Amino acid sequence: MAEGYKHTESDLWQMQSLPLSAKIRMSESRIKGWVEEYGEDGVYIAFSGGKDSTVLKHLVRKLYPDIGAVFVNTGLEYPSVGLFARSQENVTVIRPEINFREVLLRYGYPLISKEVAECVSQARKGLESDKGYYSYRLAKLQGTAVDKQGRKSLYNQEKWKFLLYAPFKISHMCCNVMKKNPTKKYAKQTDKKPFIGTMAAESRLRKQQWMKNGCNGFEMKRPVSNPLSFWTENDILQYISENNLEIADAYGKVVFDAKEEKYKTTGCMRTGCVFCLFGITQDRDRIAQLQIREPRLADYVLRGGEFDENGYCVVRQIK
Repeated sequence: MAEGYKHTESDLWQMQSLPLSAKIRMSESRIKGWVEEYGEDGVYIAFSGGKDSTVLKHLVRKLYPDIGAVFVNTGLEYPSVGLFARSQENVTVIRPEINFREVLLRYGYPLISKEVAECVSQARKGLESDKGYYSYRLAKLQGTAVDKQGRKSLYNQEKWKFLLYAPFKISHMCCNVMKKNPTKKYAKQTDKKPFIGTMAAESRLRKQQWMKNGCNGFEMKRPVSNPLSFWTENDILQYISENNLEIADAYGKVVFDAKEEKYKTTGCMRTGCVFCLFGITQDRDRIAQLQIREPRLADYVLRGGEFDENGYCVVRQIK
């Protein structure tokens, strides 16, 4: 195990292979530990209106019915997801300070993943600099970065090198500005610590965070509890089905596919922000689903930019 890490990848695999009933008990234990540390009045549920945070809210409130939830109304959600979130009991609605268009103009588009977008954004700054700034990011995209043993780095991302020269800005900042900053401000004002419904299986960064901090990050600069970290997508859907939970209309219904032996949704697999292209390589039908359910928004995703006199694509106002 790496120094300073609480878990290994094999720990995660073992926990992910457990039956859902065991995972529920383990998550409940993490939830109780978080509340014991900060008190019922010192915590809140980060609630996006999506299926993962719906399961999280249900788990937490089975144990502590009065714990409040917070929904960041970015305006980027599926309309049915935003409506569902605002319709729930004991949910505080907060908003970002600037809108999505301003984020794109100032920083750039969220593309592929936070890790890739950040790498591209900073590598571009390295190309523009004559002082060698961000040389490691540039090396990662060129496939020349090496580890401490001098071997080719596992974190190289040369398959995305072409994005260095894309005719539009690319950035990882959208989530920070639209979601993280409002919740940080709320947490600072209230001195409350969040429950968040993310899972280690969703990305390499989330897996690394779990390996380092565990589910309850008591020692983090901004303490966060992720009691669903070792769950899988199928666990979430199974829990929704077995507990007959209401979910946003964008997902359709949860059904069991006997042929594939797993649960599925009849609508969107994931929702998130409708304009976001993070995770698009794992959810290739996302825009196709948007075209079916929200054609006006899909049209803006696909044709919402226009080229300026320098051949650079900029976002136009949504109508």
